[in-house]
Amino acid sequence: MGGILAVIMAGGRGERLRPLTADRCKPAVPFGGIYRLIDIPLSNCINSGIYKILVFPQYKSQSLVDHLEDGWLPFFSRPLGHFMKIVSPQQRYGEHWYKGTADSIRQNLYLIERENPTHVLVLSGDHVYKMNYGTFKKFHEEKGADVTVSLLEVDIAVANQFGIASVDESLRITDFQEKPSQPMPIPGAPKHALASMGIYIFRTDVLIKILESTDYSDFGKDIIPRLIMTHKVYGYPYRKYNQIKDYVFKFSESEGIRAKEVVNKTRDSVYWRDVGTLDAYWNANMDLTGVDPFFNLYGELWPIRTFYRPYPPAKFVFSDGGFSSSSRVGTAFDSLVSPGCIISGGIVRNSVLSYNVFVHSYSEVDESVILDNVEIGRKCRIKKTIIDKNNVIPSGTEIGINPREDAKNFQITPRGIVIVPKGFFK
Repeated sequence: MGGILAVIMAGGRGERLRPLTADRCKPAVPFGGIYRLIDIPLSNCINSGIYKILVFPQYKSQSLVDHLEDGWLPFFSRPLGHFMKIVSPQQRYGEHWYKGTADSIRQNLYLIERENPTHVLVLSGDHVYKMNYGTFKKFHEEKGADVTVSLLEVDIAVANQFGIASVDESLRITDFQEKPSQPMPIPGAPKHALASMGIYIFRTDVLIKILESTDYSDFGKDIIPRLIMTHKVYGYPYRKYNQIKDYVFKFSESEGIRAKEVVNKTRDSVYWRDVGTLDAYWNANMDLTGVDPFFNLYGELWPIRTFYRPYPPAKFVFSDGGFSSSSRVGTAFDSLVSPGCIISGGIVRNSVLSYNVFVHSYSEVDESVILDNVEIGRKCRIKKTIIDKNNVIPSGTEIGINPREDAKNFQITPRGIVIVPKGFFK
C-alpha cells in the first residue's frame, strides 16, 4: 500500500499481565500456541500490503527483538523499498525515556521525515484482531480526514477502560475522553459506548506539527482531544466496514468430506481484544479453541504469520482404548497443540499448548494455557490455569481444583484463573 508507514508501539511494560511480563514485554507474550502478540498487527500489515514498518520497543525487549529478527525480517525486501526497523529507545529530546505513545514517535520523528510518507498508521503491539488497513485508509481519505480513529462498540460497564468517543452523523468525532469515570453512551443505545481500539491513521504533516509544537505524551489522553477542536478527526466504524473474506475448511455432516470455501467471516472480522489483563489473555486464548472459533487462525487469505521453530510434529500415545480418566489414551479435544508436544496417555480439553509440552499418563488438562517447555507429571489435574514456560509439574499435582489451596502458592485472577510463574516447579 503506497504512501503509508506503519508504527507499532511495542514498549508496553504490561504490569497487569505479570508474572507473564516479568521477563518479557507485552507484545512478546506467547499467544495461540506458536505465536507472539506482536505477530497479529504485523500480519495485518503484510496482509494489507504495508511493507514499511517501524517497531518501537522499550521494556524487557530482548525476547521480542530475537523473535522479530528470527521470523519477520525475511518478509521485507530492501531493494523493493520494504523494511521493518526495530528502533531502540532513544533520548533525542531531553533526558527522559519514552513518556507515552506520542512521545515515543516524537523522539523518532526523523525516521518518519526521512521516509516522507503521506500517512502514518499507528498500531499497538498487543491487541488481537484482524483488520484490513487498506479499507481503513480508504475511509480516511474519502472523509478528507486529518486523523481517523478506529472505533468499536463496547459494553458501557467496561467503557471506563478505554478512550471513549462521540461522533456526529457524518462520523466526525465531536468529543473524546480517555478512560472516563462516566463514559458517554451511544445515542439511542445507552448500554454501549464507542471505544477507541488504539488504531490511528494520521496525515503525516498533521502528526509532525502536533508533536513538534507540543510536549503531549499520549495519543488518547492528549493528542486526540486537542485535535478534534482544530482538525478533521473521524471515527472509523470497525464493525461496519471491516469485513474480511477468507478461505476456511468446512465439513459436510452427511458425507464427511472436507471442502474449502470463500466465506465472509463476520464474527472473525469484528473480533478485537485488548490483551491487557491476565483474564483477557486467558479469554483470548480460549476464543481460539471452539469448533467455530471467535478468532480463527486457520484462514488462508488472511494468515497470521510467525517464526516457526523446528520442533517435530505433535504426538499422541497410547491406544489402550476408551476415553475415561482411567484410560491411558493420549487425546486432545477442542484444543490447539503445538509442534514438539507429546500427549502420553493424558487428556487435554479446551486448552492451548505451546511448543514442547509433555502431558504424562492419566493427567487431565482443562481450559488452560500451557506455555513452552512444560512437563506435566502423571495423574495431575490442571483446570483454568496459565502455566508459564520451564515448569516441571510433579506427579499428582492439582491446580485450579481447590482455590483455597491454590491461593497459598499462586496468584488467582478475578475470574478465578490460576497463574503459575515461569520456573516455579523446577
